[in-house]
Amino acid sequence: MSKAFTKEDEQQDDDLPAERRLPGSTKNYITPMGWQRLKDELYHLVNRERPEIVQVVNWAASNGDRSENGDYLYGKRRLREIDRRIRFLTKRLEIAEVVDPEAREATDQVFFSATVLIQRGDGSEQRLSIVGVDEIDLQRGRISWISPIARALLKSREGDTVLFRGPDGDEDIEVLEVSYVRLD
Repeated sequence: MSKAFTKEDEQQDDDLPAERRLPGSTKNYITPMGWQRLKDELYHLVNRERPEIVQVVNWAASNGDRSENGDYLYGKRRLREIDRRIRFLTKRLEIAEVVDPEAREATDQVFFSATVLIQRGDGSEQRLSIVGVDEIDLQRGRISWISPIARALLKSREGDTVLFRGPDGDEDIEVLEVSYVRLD
Protein backbone atom coordinates (compact mmCIF):
# COMPACT_ATOMS: atom_id res chain seq x y z
CA MET A 1 0.00 0.00 0.00
CA SER A 2 1.22 3.49 -0.79
CA LYS A 3 2.35 5.64 2.12
CA ALA A 4 -0.12 8.24 0.90
CA PHE A 5 -2.92 6.03 2.18
CA THR A 6 -1.54 5.16 5.60
CA LYS A 7 -2.36 7.05 8.73
CA GLU A 8 0.29 9.34 10.15
CA ASP A 9 0.10 7.49 13.47
CA GLU A 10 1.29 4.30 11.78
CA GLN A 11 4.37 6.11 10.47
CA GLN A 12 5.46 7.67 13.76
CA ASP A 13 7.90 4.93 14.75
CA ASP A 14 9.32 4.93 11.21
CA ASP A 15 10.89 8.33 11.83
CA LEU A 16 12.69 7.17 14.97
CA PRO A 17 16.23 5.79 14.97
CA ALA A 18 16.25 1.98 15.09
CA GLU A 19 17.35 1.88 18.75
CA ARG A 20 14.28 3.90 19.81
CA ARG A 21 11.65 1.85 17.93
CA LEU A 22 9.56 -0.63 19.84
CA PRO A 23 9.37 -4.15 18.43
CA GLY A 24 5.89 -4.92 17.09
CA SER A 25 3.20 -5.62 19.69
CA THR A 26 5.48 -5.30 22.73
CA LYS A 27 4.98 -3.32 25.88
CA ASN A 28 6.75 -0.03 26.37
CA TYR A 29 8.72 -0.85 29.51
CA ILE A 30 9.89 2.32 31.21
CA THR A 31 11.28 3.37 34.59
CA PRO A 32 9.32 5.81 36.80
CA MET A 33 11.82 8.60 36.05
CA GLY A 34 11.52 8.04 32.29
CA TRP A 35 7.73 8.00 32.53
CA GLN A 36 7.79 11.28 34.45
CA ARG A 37 10.07 12.89 31.84
CA LEU A 38 7.68 11.92 29.03
CA LYS A 39 4.70 13.16 31.03
CA ASP A 40 6.46 16.48 31.78
CA GLU A 41 7.31 16.97 28.10
CA LEU A 42 3.70 16.27 27.11
CA TYR A 43 2.43 18.75 29.71
CA HIS A 44 4.86 21.42 28.47
CA LEU A 45 3.84 20.95 24.83
CA VAL A 46 0.09 20.95 25.53
CA ASN A 47 -0.06 23.73 28.11
CA ARG A 48 2.80 26.05 27.21
CA GLU A 49 4.37 25.69 23.78
CA ARG A 50 1.29 24.88 21.68
CA PRO A 51 -0.85 27.77 23.02
CA GLU A 52 2.01 30.21 22.34
CA ILE A 53 2.39 29.02 18.73
CA VAL A 54 -1.39 29.12 18.19
CA GLN A 55 -1.35 32.73 19.33
CA VAL A 56 1.48 33.60 16.91
CA VAL A 57 -0.28 31.84 14.02
CA ASN A 58 -3.53 33.70 14.74
CA TRP A 59 -1.69 37.02 14.84
CA ALA A 60 0.20 36.22 11.62
CA ALA A 61 -3.01 35.12 9.87
CA SER A 62 -4.63 38.44 10.72
CA ASN A 63 -1.85 40.27 8.85
CA GLY A 64 -3.27 39.33 5.46
CA ASP A 65 -1.49 37.44 2.68
CA ARG A 66 -0.52 34.11 4.17
CA SER A 67 1.45 32.78 1.20
CA GLU A 68 4.45 35.03 1.93
CA ASN A 69 3.98 35.41 5.67
CA GLY A 70 7.00 33.74 7.32
CA ASP A 71 5.53 33.85 10.84
CA TYR A 72 2.38 32.14 9.61
CA LEU A 73 4.19 29.47 7.55
CA TYR A 74 6.73 28.71 10.28
CA GLY A 75 4.00 28.68 12.95
CA LYS A 76 1.85 26.23 11.01
CA ARG A 77 4.85 23.94 10.44
CA ARG A 78 5.78 24.13 14.12
CA LEU A 79 2.17 23.36 15.12
CA ARG A 80 2.25 20.20 12.99
CA GLU A 81 5.52 19.15 14.66
CA ILE A 82 4.09 19.80 18.13
CA ASP A 83 0.84 17.96 17.37
CA ARG A 84 2.78 15.00 16.02
CA ARG A 85 4.98 14.88 19.13
CA ILE A 86 1.88 15.15 21.36
CA ARG A 87 0.30 12.17 19.58
CA PHE A 88 3.55 10.20 19.88
CA LEU A 89 3.96 10.94 23.60
CA THR A 90 0.31 10.19 24.32
CA LYS A 91 0.59 6.86 22.53
CA ARG A 92 3.84 5.94 24.32
CA LEU A 93 2.40 6.84 27.73
CA GLU A 94 -0.79 4.83 27.03
CA ILE A 95 1.18 1.65 26.37
CA ALA A 96 3.79 2.31 29.05
CA GLU A 97 4.44 -0.36 31.64
CA VAL A 98 6.26 1.35 34.50
CA VAL A 99 8.81 -0.86 36.25
CA ASP A 100 10.30 0.56 39.44
CA PRO A 101 13.78 -0.86 40.12
CA GLU A 102 13.52 -0.02 43.83
CA ALA A 103 10.27 -1.99 44.19
CA ARG A 104 11.78 -5.16 42.70
CA GLU A 105 12.73 -7.92 45.10
CA ALA A 106 16.46 -8.44 45.54
CA THR A 107 17.93 -10.82 42.98
CA ASP A 108 21.26 -11.39 41.31
CA GLN A 109 19.57 -11.99 37.95
CA VAL A 110 19.42 -9.33 35.20
CA PHE A 111 15.98 -8.06 34.26
CA PHE A 112 14.59 -4.73 33.03
CA SER A 113 15.70 -1.78 35.21
CA ALA A 114 18.82 -3.59 36.47
CA THR A 115 22.11 -1.76 36.86
CA VAL A 116 24.83 -4.19 35.86
CA LEU A 117 28.59 -3.96 36.35
CA ILE A 118 30.26 -5.94 33.58
CA GLN A 119 33.78 -6.76 32.58
CA ARG A 120 34.31 -6.52 28.83
CA GLY A 121 36.51 -8.88 26.83
CA ASP A 122 39.39 -6.37 26.92
CA GLY A 123 39.36 -6.32 30.74
CA SER A 124 37.66 -2.93 31.14
CA GLU A 125 34.69 -2.57 33.48
CA GLN A 126 31.48 -0.82 32.52
CA ARG A 127 28.31 -0.03 34.46
CA LEU A 128 25.10 -0.28 32.40
CA SER A 129 21.49 0.36 33.37
CA ILE A 130 18.81 -1.40 31.33
CA VAL A 131 16.03 1.12 30.63
CA GLY A 132 13.20 1.81 28.18
CA VAL A 133 13.69 2.83 24.57
CA ASP A 134 12.73 6.44 25.39
CA GLU A 135 15.38 6.70 28.13
CA ILE A 136 18.59 5.82 26.27
CA ASP A 137 21.59 7.88 27.38
CA LEU A 138 24.87 6.26 26.42
CA GLN A 139 26.96 8.90 28.26
CA ARG A 140 25.33 7.77 31.51
CA GLY A 141 25.40 4.06 30.65
CA ARG A 142 21.66 3.80 30.01
CA ILE A 143 20.92 1.22 27.34
CA SER A 144 17.61 0.08 25.90
CA TRP A 145 16.25 -3.29 26.95
CA ILE A 146 15.99 -4.19 23.25
CA SER A 147 19.64 -3.36 22.47
CA PRO A 148 21.86 -6.31 21.54
CA ILE A 149 24.03 -6.04 24.67
CA ALA A 150 20.98 -5.84 26.97
CA ARG A 151 19.44 -8.87 25.27
CA ALA A 152 22.69 -10.76 25.84
CA LEU A 153 22.68 -9.78 29.53
CA LEU A 154 18.98 -10.42 30.28
CA LYS A 155 18.38 -13.40 32.60
CA SER A 156 22.08 -13.83 33.33
CA ARG A 157 23.29 -13.82 36.94
CA GLU A 158 26.25 -12.43 38.86
CA GLY A 159 29.31 -14.47 37.94
CA ASP A 160 27.93 -15.58 34.56
CA THR A 161 29.83 -15.02 31.34
CA VAL A 162 27.65 -14.21 28.34
CA LEU A 163 28.48 -14.12 24.65
CA PHE A 164 27.79 -10.74 23.07
CA ARG A 165 27.62 -10.77 19.30
CA GLY A 166 28.38 -7.15 18.47
CA PRO A 167 29.27 -5.26 15.33
CA ASP A 168 32.98 -5.75 16.05
CA GLY A 169 32.61 -9.51 16.49
CA ASP A 170 31.92 -11.86 19.37
CA GLU A 171 32.93 -10.85 22.89
CA ASP A 172 32.72 -12.63 26.23
CA ILE A 173 31.25 -10.40 28.94
CA GLU A 174 31.35 -11.30 32.62
CA VAL A 175 28.54 -10.11 34.91
CA LEU A 176 30.26 -8.81 38.06
CA GLU A 177 27.38 -7.20 39.93
CA VAL A 178 23.60 -6.80 39.54
CA SER A 179 21.64 -4.18 41.49
CA TYR A 180 18.26 -2.51 41.31
CA VAL A 181 18.62 1.13 42.30
CA ARG A 182 16.82 4.38 41.58
CA LEU A 183 17.91 6.00 38.34
CA ASP A 184 17.89 9.79 38.21
